[in-house]
Amino acid sequence: MPEDTRSTDWGALEDTAPLSQKLDYLLQSLRAHGMAVERLAVVVYDPPFETLKTFLSAGDDPPTLSNYQARLADLPSLQALVTQRQVRVIDDMKDSPTEHSRHLLAAGFHSSYTLPIFHEDQFFGFIFCNSRVRGFFTLAVVGQLEPILRLFALIVIDELRAVNTLEAATATARYITSHRDCETGAHLGRMASYSQLIAHALAETLDLSDEYIEYLFLFAPLHDLGKIAIPDSILLKPAPLTVEEYDLMKSHTVKGRDMVEFLIHEFHLSHLTHIDVLRNIVLSHHEAYDGSGYPEGLSGEAIPLAARIVTTADVLDALASQRPYKPAWPLDIALAELKRLAGKQLDPQCVGALVARRDEIEAIARQYQETVYG
Repeated sequence: MPEDTRSTDWGALEDTAPLSQKLDYLLQSLRAHGMAVERLAVVVYDPPFETLKTFLSAGDDPPTLSNYQARLADLPSLQALVTQRQVRVIDDMKDSPTEHSRHLLAAGFHSSYTLPIFHEDQFFGFIFCNSRVRGFFTLAVVGQLEPILRLFALIVIDELRAVNTLEAATATARYITSHRDCETGAHLGRMASYSQLIAHALAETLDLSDEYIEYLFLFAPLHDLGKIAIPDSILLKPAPLTVEEYDLMKSHTVKGRDMVEFLIHEFHLSHLTHIDVLRNIVLSHHEAYDGSGYPEGLSGEAIPLAARIVTTADVLDALASQRPYKPAWPLDIALAELKRLAGKQLDPQCVGALVARRDEIEAIARQYQETVYG
């Protein structure tokens, strides 16, 4: 084993490389230094739901665990690491009774090292290391690994905080022009969670990575960014819009795309992984599956998947939530309307994925208490 494995050359990768590629590079670098680390994985923490979600993995293709989430409170050994801000070593996975450990053992991994990711007092998730060698993570090995993993944790935190910066910038703009429409925080939280729900359901069929799904979840609330540029006289008009007013309202998609480009430039966010997901959501979330939408009249699978998913989630919450101009629809009626719109406004696959998960929809609605279904 080498004396020092701390010379990982992050400069060998472009800043714009996806986090998954950076994690794979880290694993290959550790192996090149003679370390028997054969799997690295990152899970992220979702504070509103107090859940851990799979995010990145390297060394296990297909991933040992994917499209998986669990409440932190249901994982007492990991919760203790967060509370105590400690690392954990398991010398033999067969001695660990958790479902996570059983999956890893079945895949041939026998030992593990777990590092909680913190920035100041904020908990972001965990990095997991696994080896096929029992007892591999000795004190000496951990001493070499920990600085490298903490450096990678900073890279993960930097990217997630960049997304948070983007969200904060748009939230600030909405506040400055506030009390203008019904895009409340609860609505945005629900539709982002519904988007994630759809993506998880389609992950196996469409080969969606956990990384893609997480960015979809993070970017979904920014879909109507361009409404900031729409005058109150149109955005808040209680009567039907004229043809000219409706054309101006429709321009919020292109205006939103232009705002995204401005924010990416001003906040130096071009390195963000899957930034095209954000562009596609903002520009194309009013495209219709049958080609009758705007701004480009795209149809079917020509509409970016992220936009098709977000559109379905947004329509459900618009129907099933109380708005100034309408009461909340009962959930069953809202889901029936989604089915009617499948193949017209909405992607049938996305609709099918959502309507099959009524219990999870209700759980999301309960989490965001602002609106009660009719």
